[in-house]
Amino acid sequence: MFRNFLLQMTVGDSPATEVAEAMLPEDKTLTVWQLVSSGGTGGAIIMLTLLILSILAVYIIIERFLVIKKASKEDSSFMDQIKDHILDGKIDAAKSLCNSNASPIAKMIEKGVSRIGKPLSDISIAVENTGKIELNKLEKNLSTLATISGAAPMIGFLGTVIGMILVFHKMAAGGGGVDLQTLSDGIFTAMVTTVAGLIVGIIAYVGYNTLVARVEKIVFVMEARTVEFLDILHEPAV
Repeated sequence: MFRNFLLQMTVGDSPATEVAEAMLPEDKTLTVWQLVSSGGTGGAIIMLTLLILSILAVYIIIERFLVIKKASKEDSSFMDQIKDHILDGKIDAAKSLCNSNASPIAKMIEKGVSRIGKPLSDISIAVENTGKIELNKLEKNLSTLATISGAAPMIGFLGTVIGMILVFHKMAAGGGGVDLQTLSDGIFTAMVTTVAGLIVGIIAYVGYNTLVARVEKIVFVMEARTVEFLDILHEPAV
């Protein structure tokens, strides 16, 4: 009934329904490109920087995850075979077994086997040094990932500060008058960089802590195998 009443009304030369529809707020859908370009040159630079950091973070997470996963694989019978070869005096066979295995543990044991005949302290130091080298390989680029997790939110906040400065500059240039449309658009644009920075930072932070936890598990196993290897060297003398 109310709609029929509006159809009978006119405002100027237009029906009342057209006027009412024109007064209703229009829903706006923003694309990713509009979000990136809405902040002008400064905002685009900030968003581009965050995009590069996000790609780098995802690449490091995936690449390190695959490397660490491969390094965590261990043959359950490896140390038993090493023990049998050493106790039987088959040093070359023990070395060949280590060389056929690409895990960090095998490289540590291979270094220790190659030092058999020297003082036990020298063997221990050689194994530990090899372990440090292998650990450094596992931790490659993790420091970069940690830097991204801290830097990305700061870069996003920098974009917000720059956006707010531009908003207040426009207000000052306009004689101090407050244009709500300009103010809301400027704040919206400024907040986009903060959100983007937080997203990149969270992804890098979670990825970093996950990878570090997996590396620590490998380090624990490496230390256990080192002790087990040194115990094997004591057995012939017992």
